[in-house]
Amino acid sequence: MDLDKFDRKILEALQAEGRLSNLELADRIGLSPSPCLRRVRALEESGLIAGYRAVLDARKLGLSIMALLHISMDKHTPERFAHFEAAIAALPEVLECLLITGQDADYQLKVVIRDMDAYQELLLNRITRIEGVSGVHTSFVLRHVVDKTALPV
Repeated sequence: MDLDKFDRKILEALQAEGRLSNLELADRIGLSPSPCLRRVRALEESGLIAGYRAVLDARKLGLSIMALLHISMDKHTPERFAHFEAAIAALPEVLECLLITGQDADYQLKVVIRDMDAYQELLLNRITRIEGVSGVHTSFVLRHVVDKTALPV
């Protein structure tokens, strides 16, 4: 999809504030409401806008610890990876799972948990029990330095 300056302005505005009304959005980008709405619908239908979400405050939900886990697998087979990925996708504490290169690990997970007891339960009773997990190395996040979801358009 070829994006013009109005499409890019729409994407930037919606990434910053997804609850803008069509009227507010049209005003911000300098279009009338009808063509603005048509463009937003076209961006949604193309899949470029994949969805809209609320961003929650983890600490206010009692999730005060964020950790990055590097997971090593015993075998590098499609079946082993598929099994691991399905098991990880079912864990609500896992915010992100990335298959990575350049490390001693195969996956990097970003997880949020209430406290160290919850981390211990997650690690020992769920993650390390997934067939094929041969090693886990954890780093705890001290502070967010850059925390954004907006993509450069």
